[in-house]
Amino acid sequence: MDTPGKLEPMPEDWDRALAVVAHPDDLEYGSASAVARWTSQGKSVVYALVTSGEAGIDSMAPEEAGPLREQEERAGAAIVGVDSVEFLGHPDGMIEQNLAPRKDIARSIRRHRPELIVTLNYHATWPGGVGFNMADHRAAGAAVLDAARDAANRWVFRDLLDEGFEPWGGVRYICVNASPYATHAVDVTDFLDKGIASLEAHRAYIDGLGGTFDITEFLTSSASSIGEQAGVKYAVDYELMRL
Repeated sequence: MDTPGKLEPMPEDWDRALAVVAHPDDLEYGSASAVARWTSQGKSVVYALVTSGEAGIDSMAPEEAGPLREQEERAGAAIVGVDSVEFLGHPDGMIEQNLAPRKDIARSIRRHRPELIVTLNYHATWPGGVGFNMADHRAAGAAVLDAARDAANRWVFRDLLDEGFEPWGGVRYICVNASPYATHAVDVTDFLDKGIASLEAHRAYIDGLGGTFDITEFLTSSASSIGEQAGVKYAVDYELMRL
């Protein structure tokens, strides 16, 4: 069930963030608006995508869809002030809950040395108990949590040391977007338009879903509902963990 009560403001006493999610477009359904706020403050945000989303367009072969979705992700990231986007190369739809994604995410954490990590809901359901969360989201989110600890331990994934990546134990926060257990929110009243434009950049993917999907209405409605819980006009919610 949803966490009752008012959502607290997200801490912003940090300078570097790494956003790690399963697919291109996972960040654009909410977090991109918060990222636009943070980059406007001069904070550094890097994106790491566990897959290239190559299995996400039914009418397009993965060999064609993957590069196209990477291009759309880079375009959407640029709109919100992110110029560094990594793709970790795991197979879309088949992220495994094993050491491989943990190691690759730990490498990204050591490379970029974030104080805050952003990821997407990894719980079984979405807020309100709606729907069943897909395997990639659950596996990627769990790997993010484990990798934050792995990145700090020099004796885990010791070959990362040989690659030149020293341990990083400076992660202070992990925040999980669209969690059923949201505790905090980011005021995106002045940045929702950037978030909308960022999702609009994923046009091939959205068109490939078929039907009609009003991006502006969806993101505005969501941000307005969360904003009511946070005491602002528009907001993005997070389950915040302090390390």
